[in-house]
Amino acid sequence: MKKSSIISLIVIAVAVTVIISTSADASAYLSFDEAYELAENGKSNKIHVVGQLKKDANGKPTGIFAGPNKLSVSFVLVDNNMKEQTVYYNEPMPADLLRSEQVVVVGNYQNDRFIADRIVLKCPSKYEETEL
Repeated sequence: MKKSSIISLIVIAVAVTVIISTSADASAYLSFDEAYELAENGKSNKIHVVGQLKKDANGKPTGIFAGPNKLSVSFVLVDNNMKEQTVYYNEPMPADLLRSEQVVVVGNYQNDRFIADRIVLKCPSKYEETEL
């Protein structure tokens, strides 16, 4: 076998290994009910839940509470099935959380509480067209 063939096979093997290892961590978007059911069955996988912040009649986000020294935050998220759930995030509040159009929380249920490890925001200001 040629040296270039061996190197090509090694590169392909490394690429396949990287793809498999990154896809093992990926998960689909679930609702809070589905995430809770997984937790009840003993699975502690990280779950992606997409939703919007709960808003009052004026359209302003409500149910957001900063922890002591603003080092943590909790907020009410409404998933696509309209289920409201308080999400606890043990980091400072993301800067654009109040302006976000959609929020994706990555985490799992621990003792009947949804604990987020990561928050991904979609802010409308970043996607709106502006005139020059």
